[in-house]
Amino acid sequence: MVQMCRMVCQSTAALVLSGYVSSTSPPSPMSAIVLATINARYIHSAMGLRCLAASLEGLDATIAEYTLRQSAVDIAADLLERNPTILGLGVYIWNVRLTLDVVQLVRSLAPSVTVVLGGPEVSHEPVDPSAWQPIVQRAHYTIRGEGETAFRTLCEAILAGTPPTGRMIDGGLPPLAELPLPYALYTDRDIQHRVLYVEASRGCPFRCSFCLSALDTGVRAVPLEVLFAELDRLFERGATRFKFVDRTFNLHIAKSSRILQFFLDRMRPGLFVHFEMVPDRLPTALRELLAAFPPGVVQLEVGLQTLDDETGRKISRRQNLEKARENITWLRTHTGVHIHADLIGGLPGEGLDAFARGFDTLLSWGPQEIQLGILKRLRGAPITRFDGVLTWSKAPPYEVLATDALDFPTLLHLRRVAKVWDLVGNSGNFVDATPLLWSGAPSPFFAVSDFTRYLMAQVGQTHGIALLRLLWLINDFLVEERGLDEETVRAALERDYTRSGRKRVPRRLRGDAGSRRSATTRRQARHLEGGAAPVVSPQGIT
Repeated sequence: MVQMCRMVCQSTAALVLSGYVSSTSPPSPMSAIVLATINARYIHSAMGLRCLAASLEGLDATIAEYTLRQSAVDIAADLLERNPTILGLGVYIWNVRLTLDVVQLVRSLAPSVTVVLGGPEVSHEPVDPSAWQPIVQRAHYTIRGEGETAFRTLCEAILAGTPPTGRMIDGGLPPLAELPLPYALYTDRDIQHRVLYVEASRGCPFRCSFCLSALDTGVRAVPLEVLFAELDRLFERGATRFKFVDRTFNLHIAKSSRILQFFLDRMRPGLFVHFEMVPDRLPTALRELLAAFPPGVVQLEVGLQTLDDETGRKISRRQNLEKARENITWLRTHTGVHIHADLIGGLPGEGLDAFARGFDTLLSWGPQEIQLGILKRLRGAPITRFDGVLTWSKAPPYEVLATDALDFPTLLHLRRVAKVWDLVGNSGNFVDATPLLWSGAPSPFFAVSDFTRYLMAQVGQTHGIALLRLLWLINDFLVEERGLDEETVRAALERDYTRSGRKRVPRRLRGDAGSRRSATTRRQARHLEGGAAPVVSPQGIT
């Protein structure tokens, strides 16, 4: 989501061309430097580690990656078996708790290991060391910002026996055009099983209060010829899934066009490319290129965040909503691009009715997915200027608990609505049944809200619900609570259930349906199989 501010090269650590070692393989031979992080899921690959590794050629280092499913004891044991002199850890909002436990274990079991931190979650500490968060206090050093240059300098000093006295080190802004690129450090296993993160630029020209990119001092670019050469090498190794982490992919149209043309010239089965798009900037040159891609190959993340003008002004979010509407509807009508749009709940001053209007309006534009996120207080982001009217959770991920326009029970319900919408509307599992939730209702959002309350009353949770169980809950809600025609509901659910190739149709559903396979991701394929998204007006489905 847009709030996560993928400042991918802010992991701290050290690594090198001596080799990549995953957490699932046997420990590598002993290394002077071990660079590690804890990813949210295995499919995610830590680009930040590889950026640092590419800048540390010649040093003895290895990478170790873990996931949130692993315990701190197991992670610490694996790290210490590598017997590092320096342990660099990338710290993010999703892994700071578990990483703190790892740091405490390492400091207790191996006091001689120098622990260095980096990443967005530890790059904005106060000046007073006594006010640092616990993980920073426990580490020997912390690098703020981008770490390619600063971390190498630190490692060389430590290994030479001349460590610096200051514990907080400013990473500065390394010259992006001069840094070696990290893509050779993606392993064959990464290429086969994980998303490969790519960057053509760093920085963002906008100043949205909720985002760490508001602190950027401009946009810096990677030379495209150099990037393309590296991407060609990945293609030669069989890579097909690329996710660009650029904050504003379509900021410079000429460069964006060259990147799109690069991938269009290399079309092949299974190709998938993700970009983050400025929603109100889609000139003819980009439209023509996007229209040339087969369905499902390109995914655009469109970070609208709010459709309420007054809220947008409060958070310094500048966007032309009419132009955004025109662009999104054009993409849905004329291309096979998969659109993933973002809205944030809990923004200062935005009440439930305004948020609902925004959701209903965005839904009428037809994006395949709408991610509903809850505002987070990212360390260092300008959103802290609203601390007087926003009440925050003190624990990661620091979500807002109450605002000047939403009390705690309402925000709690909104969080549940977001989870239910992801289960039903975004998953692609219920392409035909989802529009029935608001059929004849004045507001799609409040219809989904009603279903969320129904779900909580029936099962008491919005997670861990088996697909077939969720199917019957939707059926019963639509038939018994909404009074929709039973045959219409079950026909829609049957189409949804069999769309992805399931052949054993439950007894309560009738008929059979074929399936077809797609080269794109399973989640996108379900949307593609379901055809165009329904057009929704504030008064209901049309």
